[in-house]
Amino acid sequence: MAEKHIKKLAKDTAIYGVSSILGKFLNWLLMPFYTFFLSGGPSDYGVVTNLYAWTSMLLVILTYGMETGFFRFANKNKENERDVYGNTMLSVGFTSLIFILLCFVFQTPISNFLDYANHPEYITMMGVTVAIDAFACIPFAYLRYTNRPIKFAVLKMLYVIFNIAFNIFFLVACPWLMHHAPETISWFYNPQCGVGYVLVSNVLATIIQTLILAPHIFIGTFKVDFQVLKPILKYSFPLLILGIAGIMNQNLDKILFPFLRPGELGKTELGIYGATSKIAMVMMMFTQAFRYAYEPFIFAQQKDKNSLKTYADAMKFFILFSLLIFLGMVLYIDIFKFIIQKSFWPGLNVIPIVLMSFIFQGVFFNLSLWYKLTDKTIYGAWFSVLGTIIIVLLNIIFVPKYGYIASAWAAFICYSVVMIVSYYYGQKNMPIRYDLKTIGLYTGVTVLLFVVSLFIETPYIFLNIGLKTVLMIVFLALLVKRDFPLRTIPGINKFFK
Repeated sequence: MAEKHIKKLAKDTAIYGVSSILGKFLNWLLMPFYTFFLSGGPSDYGVVTNLYAWTSMLLVILTYGMETGFFRFANKNKENERDVYGNTMLSVGFTSLIFILLCFVFQTPISNFLDYANHPEYITMMGVTVAIDAFACIPFAYLRYTNRPIKFAVLKMLYVIFNIAFNIFFLVACPWLMHHAPETISWFYNPQCGVGYVLVSNVLATIIQTLILAPHIFIGTFKVDFQVLKPILKYSFPLLILGIAGIMNQNLDKILFPFLRPGELGKTELGIYGATSKIAMVMMMFTQAFRYAYEPFIFAQQKDKNSLKTYADAMKFFILFSLLIFLGMVLYIDIFKFIIQKSFWPGLNVIPIVLMSFIFQGVFFNLSLWYKLTDKTIYGAWFSVLGTIIIVLLNIIFVPKYGYIASAWAAFICYSVVMIVSYYYGQKNMPIRYDLKTIGLYTGVTVLLFVVSLFIETPYIFLNIGLKTVLMIVFLALLVKRDFPLRTIPGINKFFK
């Protein structure tokens, strides 16, 4: 039975993964695109990195844990799921509208505080995008709840396609037209806007996506019922603290960086750090795909007698594939570096650190099931607050002297600590027999192969890649020999007994 559920999780992860990984990969390609086409180079990309960090944190605040709250209470009260959905939508929609109004009213003081006094329009565009995204999160959660991953995937992909199209139009097509046929676009295009067109592209893509999503929005009972809404808010509020702390742990370094390293130098360094960290986002793509499938999965499997074994297996395979991605990235960094402009290469040394911190973050998410299933979400909030304290202190102490390398190590230490603490308390409250022997073996082999790869440095790039490929083959051989025999893999199993 546990194997059956794991296969169902793997199938959903694959469907969500195709959209999430493909979508994030296409969005990820915007990073090298920006490094080549933003006229200000690393400095301009530093602005993009900073604004996206703020956007991520604000999105968590405006959804305030209501996605998970919806999953919890829709599964708990299936006969009233439309009431749960409607009240969740009304709550998030109301707070999103208030946020947009505040952004318009306080546009100037906010832009002055963030050192964008010359571009107050950045604040308005960022606010509109975040508010609409927050509102759309609940209908997207409903699609996941009703097991419609394909529809979810298509709608998510539409946003990515429109966003990329608008970016290409404003940053490539418009400058070309301005040079060859200025009369065609001079009535709306301003060459001085620069980074602003990144935000314009986001706003337009978000509006179009939400309009297409509209038929799936108005399917609930839209009548405020505090008997329905109050327990959802009570359950979700600790998740807000958890979410804020979690996203701060991911992005606080990019938010604090301009204050700790002010001026043009700080923006340039932040741009280098943001671009090289973005290369490591391949790991986050996998984690996100897994999360989309795993969160509704754990609530659905809660009553199954083999659920604890299923959760343990899911953790093991998540870590195994994460380590495989880690090795694939660090062993072939000599190839990946060519996707960004050469002026960003000094930051490549942060990639292994960032990758490992993403793995810790994914493990921490896997471990979060115990306090979500036992309604002790306050624990998750405390763990994330602990992580936030660590990352803030380490950034404040070390970034002014050591720059972005200190930010990378701060994230690594933060997630390693919260992962260990969450595991410790999880075993006390909901003991799960994770396969620590297998996890430890693969982790040790991965670290060993990575260390060996650091000594492979010849004048010939193809020789380096060849020798590192041997290391990758060693890991794959262990994986196939121990946990993924070829005879169990569909398609090629007919060739092996």
